[in-house]
Amino acid sequence: MDFALNGLVESVSATDAALTREFYAARPRGSAIAGYDELIAVRHERSLRFAGSVRAEAESADLAGHAVPIRIIEPQHRPAVGVLLHCPGGGFYMSSAVADDERNARRADATGLAVVSVDYRLAPENPWPAAPDDCAAAADWLIAHAPERFGTDRLFISGFSAGATLAACVLLRLRAGGRGDAFRGAVLEAGTYDLTTLNPSGAAVVDDYFVEAYVGKVEDRADPDVSPAYGDLQGLPPTLLTVGSDDVVLPDSLLMAARLAAAGNDVDLRIYPDVPHGFSNHPTPVGRSATAAVDAWLRA
Repeated sequence: MDFALNGLVESVSATDAALTREFYAARPRGSAIAGYDELIAVRHERSLRFAGSVRAEAESADLAGHAVPIRIIEPQHRPAVGVLLHCPGGGFYMSSAVADDERNARRADATGLAVVSVDYRLAPENPWPAAPDDCAAAADWLIAHAPERFGTDRLFISGFSAGATLAACVLLRLRAGGRGDAFRGAVLEAGTYDLTTLNPSGAAVVDDYFVEAYVGKVEDRADPDVSPAYGDLQGLPPTLLTVGSDDVVLPDSLLMAARLAAAGNDVDLRIYPDVPHGFSNHPTPVGRSATAAVDAWLRA
């Protein structure tokens, strides 16, 4: 298990650390969404803010009658060397694949991977298990169609925030079905791998609306399809976990890394200093460093 070159926290230059701290000092503090009406307003604002990329192809991953909207961005100027199935973040209740178009286009060009982003159904209108069902269906479609659609069967999976949770759930479903080797690597960024109250992350967010929206009616939140840290993690692909040291879900990444390593998997945990949830999406030196490290890991 690689704890980022034998240190728990990544080393960054004094200049990069200072510039990153300045960004967060000047950035207004966000607040959790309090209820459904506020969620609808935020979704509307996001729909106006994210127009999407002209490079993205909107398609439907249709397999065995389960059709899931996806957005595909291929690398420019070269054939794809593999395919990355991406599960967007958004607390399970305000994700949209279009919001990640810019990020996915940059990743496609940096890695040579075609990126397939899943527009999974959202809570509270479609609570668990709708989101993992959609992500798993997209994975099944990709496994079946990647060679003919992209000319390669080299598959990877990634997820950001809630999307990291869903990506981990997909891997567990595939392994349970005897297809644990379908994906060659996984990138999990700042996921919530334990939605119980048994670790500090779960206790901190248990009253947040996103938890109620997604799993409010689930009796056992230790179900691995809700909290993948409690699953049988043997036989999963090499995994990179990325998180900020100031992220409320840092304990989840520590737990998931330890559980993956104990199950005999190849795990790389990268913790970045003095940055909060979602930092790799922010225009800071530390955020750019983390993004470049993910790209390098995928290329390797």
